[in-house]
Order: sequence, then C-alpha cells, then structure tokens
Amino acid sequence: MRTGADPYVPGHGDLTYDVTHYDLELAYSLEGNRLDGTARLDCTIREDTDELALDLHGLDVTKVSVDGSAVKYRDRTGTLTVRLGETVAAGESVTVTVRYHGHPTPEKTRHLGAAGWEELTDGVIVAGQPHGAPSWFPCNDRPSNKATYRMSIRVAAGYRVVANGSLLSNRRRSSTVTWVYEQLQPMATYLATVHIGRYELRTADDGEVPMHAVLPQRLLSSYDDAFGEQRAMIDTFSRLFGPYPFPAYTVVVTDDDLEIPLEAQGLSAFGANFLTSDWESVRLVAHELSHQWFGNSLTLGSWQDIWLHEGFACYAEWIWSEESGGPSAQQRAEEHHDKLAGLDQDLVLADPGPELMFDDRVYKRGALTLHALRLTVGDDAFFGVLRGWTDKHAHGTVNTGAFVEFAELSTGQDLAELFDVWLNRATLPDLPPAS
Repeated sequence: MRTGADPYVPGHGDLTYDVTHYDLELAYSLEGNRLDGTARLDCTIREDTDELALDLHGLDVTKVSVDGSAVKYRDRTGTLTVRLGETVAAGESVTVTVRYHGHPTPEKTRHLGAAGWEELTDGVIVAGQPHGAPSWFPCNDRPSNKATYRMSIRVAAGYRVVANGSLLSNRRRSSTVTWVYEQLQPMATYLATVHIGRYELRTADDGEVPMHAVLPQRLLSSYDDAFGEQRAMIDTFSRLFGPYPFPAYTVVVTDDDLEIPLEAQGLSAFGANFLTSDWESVRLVAHELSHQWFGNSLTLGSWQDIWLHEGFACYAEWIWSEESGGPSAQQRAEEHHDKLAGLDQDLVLADPGPELMFDDRVYKRGALTLHALRLTVGDDAFFGVLRGWTDKHAHGTVNTGAFVEFAELSTGQDLAELFDVWLNRATLPDLPPAS
C-alpha cells in the first residue's frame, strides 16, 4: 500500500498534483444502493510525473481518459492509478475523467472508524471526515488540496438532495429529479457531502446570512427547540470571529437518530435525536456552526493540527454559553480543566497521533489553550487575533506554527512559552490567573 500524503490517514492523497475543480455527475438509486458516476478532475501537476494516484474505495471503474483520450489505469486497494502516457511537467494541467459505478459503503479503518457514503432508513448521509470522500468519488484525498466543485445528482422524484454550495437547478424528467449544486469557495475533499431524504425546506432570510433548514415534515415543529438561537449565534460569531465565510448556511436534520452531528462546508447535519433545548444539543449547534470559520474556511493542511478545528469549535461553545447568559467561558474552562487534570497526561495537542486525533481531550485542551491565550493577552487582543486570523487565511490552508506566529505578531507579545506548554507538552499546565 502506498504511504499517501499524511501519516494520520495512510494510503490517501498524492502530493504530485493538485485538483483545482471537481465536476461530478451522479445518478443514485436508493433501491439497491446503486451509484453511477462520471467525475471530471481538473488537475495541476506539481512534480514531473507519468501517473496520478486517485483515491477511490469500493467502486468499479469502467473507463478513464486524460484530456479526452482513453488511457490505461490500475484499480485496486483503494487506489486508482492513472497512466498519463507520457511524463507531464510540473506546472502543466490535465483533465482526468473517470466513469465508475457500484454500491457505495463507508470506508472503515481500525483507528479512524467508518466514514463516507452511508444509507439511512430512507435516504443517504455522507460523513467524509477524515477519510470518507473516496467512498463516493475519485479524488486527491488530502485536506491541503482544496478545490471548487460542481455536483449533479439524479434521484427518484419525492426526494430532496442537499449538497455543498448553491443550488443552481432541480429539474424533473419522468420519475427522476436532477439537482445541481455549485461550490465556488475552495473546499477540502472530506468536507464534500450529499444528503438525500424526504425533506421539507424551511428558509430564513431575516439576517445577513440566509439560513436553510432541511428536515422531515414531522420534525418541523421541534426544530426551534435546538436551533431557535442559531441566528443569534451567527451574529455573535460574525462579530467575534469575522464575517461568515460562505453565501448561506444549511442545517439538515435526518429522520434517523445520529451518534454525532456532522459538519461540512456550508452545512451541518444532525439526527432527529438532537432536536432538544438541552445544553448538550445547543452547544453542538454552536460547535458545528463555528466550524464554518475554523475547519471549512480555514482548513488544516495536516491532520496532526486537528486542534485548529476542534479546539476552536469547542471554545465557540463556551463563548456562546457566555454570550447567551449561561456559565462564562472562565467557568467552563475551570470545569473542564479540573476534569482533564484527572485523566491520563499522554496527549500532545500539536501532534496527538492518529489514534487520539478525535479524542475529547483534543477538543477540551484545544479550547483551554485558547482560553489561556485570552487570559494572557486580554479580550480585545484575543478577539482581534481571531478576526485577523480568519481574514488572512480565508478559504485557505493553515497550520499550528502559522497560528502561533500570527498571534505573536498580532498582539506584539512573546507567546512562545505559553504555546509550548499547551501545545507541545503532555502535562496539563495551570490556567493563567483570571483578571
């Protein structure tokens, strides 16, 4: 098996090229879980090469062409190797077209679990993080390669399709409807998603950011229990983090229960079991929304920097708690610091390893790191760092070193020791004193 681009997700990603645009034409039959697809990938070569490795899991390839000419390929062990026929120099571009079909299933690994295309009772959900994108389309599956997308998905009439970006059209022909979406802001492969179900659409245009809710009719009356404050959340986060980075925000609520919510670019998905007014549901609404800034607009280049997503999103929960009249961020920080102090001290936040990348300690220690920064530099400087960070790297790729450097430049303070003890050492530091 090839090593891939990232040791946290072995066997995925190829550093010799970038995909700049994906054009996906999909036809899906819920009865029998049958997917037929044609994927066109506009690729820019980064290193001289005579072949490209695409990630594709569990689906059968019937034809591959490069710039319109059929080429040889090898399809095995999750990798589609495309023979270019000749060496293509760095800086040149090619378009790879792949025709494929099959019965998509989540990709499963021992350390990362299952991710990807998954059947619901009467529909589909796609949860791509961190390795599920190849379960439904051929791709260069590494988060450092962000691209634009166009997706056309044909399904039976009576079902609604939700995907990333703006809905361009939904056209009925006989017993099927084709839904076309366009995602113009660059997106990592793991954030690409499709949701299919018997859903109703509810739209709110009463603020700067259009908000859409897509859910079964039976759940409409319960939606506001969890999401009634979402408009205020967007306004709060836009003030503290910077402008909302996408044209709109969509929430999908499945008819099935889900173990956890799922965030994707421009949208999030929740199970019916999250439609409650309990803090455990409301905090997750804030958490997934904040990922639109931290994770989707600003995306890690390597999975070891996962705290830049999850620590920031966890801290957004504490900020919302404070802003909405609940326990303050300081109270939340003290609570979770006490809990972490009683757990094993074997996690290094800046490089937790693939087995611990989604450990709850990454979320909570990441949030505590941000609170320690806030206590050290003060509120004005802290939120200035967040707004400047999201502005400088909007729709780009980030890493921990860049954040540390930006925080120091933005505040004019030497923060090396602060970040070292929180990011690079396993022992949990004390929180700085509250002012």
